[in-house]
Amino acid sequence: MNPMTKRRLVILAEGRLDLFSAKTAVSVIRYRKEEVVAVIDHVNAGKDLSSIIGVGKGIPIVSNVGETLKLKPTDLLIGIAPPGGMLPDEWRKHITDALRNKMNIISGLHLHLSDDSEFCKLAQDHQLKIWDVRIPPEDIPLGTGKAKETKTLRILTVGSDCNIGKMVTSIEITDAAKKRGVNACFVATGQTGIMIEGSGIAVDHVISDFISGAAEKLVLDRIQYKLLSIEGQGAIVHPAYSGVTLGLLHGSAPQGLILCHQPIRKTLRHFPNFPILPLSYLIELYEKLAQPIHPCKVLGISLNCFGMSDNDALQEIKKVEKETRLPATDPIKFGVDKFIDAIQSILP
Repeated sequence: MNPMTKRRLVILAEGRLDLFSAKTAVSVIRYRKEEVVAVIDHVNAGKDLSSIIGVGKGIPIVSNVGETLKLKPTDLLIGIAPPGGMLPDEWRKHITDALRNKMNIISGLHLHLSDDSEFCKLAQDHQLKIWDVRIPPEDIPLGTGKAKETKTLRILTVGSDCNIGKMVTSIEITDAAKKRGVNACFVATGQTGIMIEGSGIAVDHVISDFISGAAEKLVLDRIQYKLLSIEGQGAIVHPAYSGVTLGLLHGSAPQGLILCHQPIRKTLRHFPNFPILPLSYLIELYEKLAQPIHPCKVLGISLNCFGMSDNDALQEIKKVEKETRLPATDPIKFGVDKFIDAIQSILP
């Protein structure tokens, strides 16, 4: 199926509808709001969606698939990306109900729903598709360093932790660059980005030896663009996800990095024994790790100031700019013009 054709999405976020647990739901609603007709979460049914996650005003929250049918949905999208990517047991009924009511399934879980015999039979019986977004293409090569030979400007987002705003920052940079007339492309490297963009490779589902090759392929397949805004994954100091971060860094061979950070976060999410390291340390570390493949510099600091007032966020931005001597902003609160100024100064 063409995953981006005339979609009317119902997003499944059962019992986990918040900014971080339902990151996939939040991001799809933020960037594809016109396609979303309802969200399923019995805990918050009837409430104002935007008051819970900050976006999606007017989109109803309902308790089950049956309540969405009057909205003529075409697809059920799994709206969470939990650690390990497994399917919560209580969600099976929602998925089977969707299939029985002629809805395709879109999933970014590590578990392939297309391998589930019950789901597969229902999909076949009703001539439906199950799109497991994380399944990578079969033609991923080993990395060769060829990305650095391309003329396109490659900007990669990196982070002080996971789930901190790398994808949002990359999309906002792409959109802002386009508004300035730059031929820019968002390069999705995770399941949520792929659901939004309609293309990409979920690099966390690629065999480790081929991660840099996947990143390189994403660049080489898009050399017609002047600017590639590449979605980062993980964090280089993360005990679980540092490998994918390094593979992306070396495979995409960026000329510039945007470091993403959440000021109020003091330890790695889900890893309370690991403190968030100083920005100055992370800047130096990322630049040194990039150096052997292709030298690059951190161009700016993207701050996720969710939960902070605008005034407090502005004070934090000033503090970070003084500390790092780099432009800083919250992309959602204040836009990314500072980053675009820095990026345009090095466009080929």
